[in-house]
Amino acid sequence: MNLRGVEKTDKWGYIFTVFYNGEKFHSFDEMAGKTTVKGEFRRVMNELGFTWAKGIQQGGRTDAKVSAERNLLYVSSNFQGDLKEIIFKFNEKMKESIFIRKVEKTFPNLSFPEFMEQREYLYRYPKKRIKRPLEEIERTIKEISGTYDVSLFTDKKGLELKEHERTVEVSYEKGILKFIGNSFMPKQVRNMAGYIFSGNVETYPGKFLTLEKVYIKKELDDKIILSALDIEIDGVEKIEKTKDESLYIFYVKTENKGEVIGKNASNIKNLRKKFGNIVIREI
Repeated sequence: MNLRGVEKTDKWGYIFTVFYNGEKFHSFDEMAGKTTVKGEFRRVMNELGFTWAKGIQQGGRTDAKVSAERNLLYVSSNFQGDLKEIIFKFNEKMKESIFIRKVEKTFPNLSFPEFMEQREYLYRYPKKRIKRPLEEIERTIKEISGTYDVSLFTDKKGLELKEHERTVEVSYEKGILKFIGNSFMPKQVRNMAGYIFSGNVETYPGKFLTLEKVYIKKELDDKIILSALDIEIDGVEKIEKTKDESLYIFYVKTENKGEVIGKNASNIKNLRKKFGNIVIREI
């Protein structure tokens, strides 16, 4: 993540924390002629005036019928309107299937999945369907927790991936399986759930699985952009800063840009001595 990526574009990256009901969709990724999570997110947001050029990246990809409490969807956009109003309208229209919990602004054009630290899944299998003794369930959980080649628990699509080693920690409390890992292969969690509850590698139904939360790396969290309401500078309409204060963004009207920069860049040089890295955006 570097500052040039911010200086040379008028776009920002937007991270949407979303809930969705997996049973309302055919699948997660966009697919022509199908109702998908990404497809519906794009369709409705575009209709409301929030657009972007490239695809939607995600914090965690979910199988068909799998729900999410807090997945992350990331896009880069040059949108300059009222995003709060758009989110309100989106949620009013889509609240039964997708709900935007919050949005955060950050650097644009990131390879977003690379900045994910961990993903947490919960599997809520009906207690009446579980026939295996608790002791065997707990023993199997210890067996499959750790770092190793998880090829046994994926499908053909997963076997085609270059890396098969994954780290996963599994726990079981109050009838709920919890899986925490840095990355998961296709169907891995559902196959592990089947193995835990039956003793055989079976793909258990997606409707009982929820992507509970995605944890981002500190490197990305530090670059979340916040309002700097405590700073006022003549000629600057609005100021924002990254969470780690490594970058400040000054929003200025076109007619005031020269004044803010100053003759021979004298003003901006003094401001950079005080604040460090500064990017000026015209509004």
